[in-house]
Amino acid sequence: QEQLVESGGGLVQAGDSLSLSCAASGRAFSAKTMGWFRQAPGKEREFVAAIAWMGGSSYYADSVRGRFTISRDNAKHTLNLQMNSLKPEDTAVYYCGASPPWYSGSLFYTQGYDTWGQGTQVTVSS
Repeated sequence: QEQLVESGGGLVQAGDSLSLSCAASGRAFSAKTMGWFRQAPGKEREFVAAIAWMGGSSYYADSVRGRFTISRDNAKHTLNLQMNSLKPEDTAVYYCGASPPWYSGSLFYTQGYDTWGQGTQVTVSS
């Protein structure tokens, strides 16, 4: 089964940039749509961005569009999230998720993903 490990979180100031990575084990990475979600204290896990298995299509939450960029390297089995112009409201634990190849529903909800990493904390100070 796929295993996902996030890295790259940290404490930054508002306006700074941060890059997250998600390393995937297993052979099926290139066949799966991958996504980033985040969860702030006391809130539900929310969609941030997703990218199709070939990397041709990407999707973003309105709150991050224009500031965050999702990308993937299928040869290296890695998923990335470049976060620019960070805001205090971006503070959360960020999770990468893998959607099974057979799934055809919405990618904007956690139900569309069957494998998750342990998360990495991103804290943006004002």
